[in-house]
Amino acid sequence: MGESQPLEVHDAAGLRFAVVRARYNDHITSGLLAGAEEYLQSAGAYYDVYEAPGAFELPLIAAELAASTYDGVIALGAVINGDTDHYEHVAGRASEGLMRVALDARKPVSFGILTVQEEEHAVVRSAPGPGNRGAEAAAAALETVLIMRKIVTR
Repeated sequence: MGESQPLEVHDAAGLRFAVVRARYNDHITSGLLAGAEEYLQSAGAYYDVYEAPGAFELPLIAAELAASTYDGVIALGAVINGDTDHYEHVAGRASEGLMRVALDARKPVSFGILTVQEEEHAVVRSAPGPGNRGAEAAAAALETVLIMRKIVTR
């Protein structure tokens, strides 16, 4: 893996985000949540945290959150390949579902779901510091909100 660059922290004053975290693979997703929260706090964003049973349920909850007053939604989860094809179904449907929510709501819904072949890869990507994919998902949601506001104001 290449080295991660420090994330640019934008000013998020006045912006509201919903963070929805899958509890399945909690030992991974709790690290993603910590990274997202740290990034949002450093940017001065307001946020609420919601929990889903697993990654498959993230799109439905994200749809409700995107339909509310939040400026963006950050979806966090971890799908780790196993001995069955369950991995492909969950990862693919969660990805497609979150994209559909973003397009339908016309709001950022960032994809912070780790889809990995081995658990150790998820552990590395959810660890504190640079490379935390939860922080990266939060940064992507914030930056997308700011870009969309520029487009709307022209």
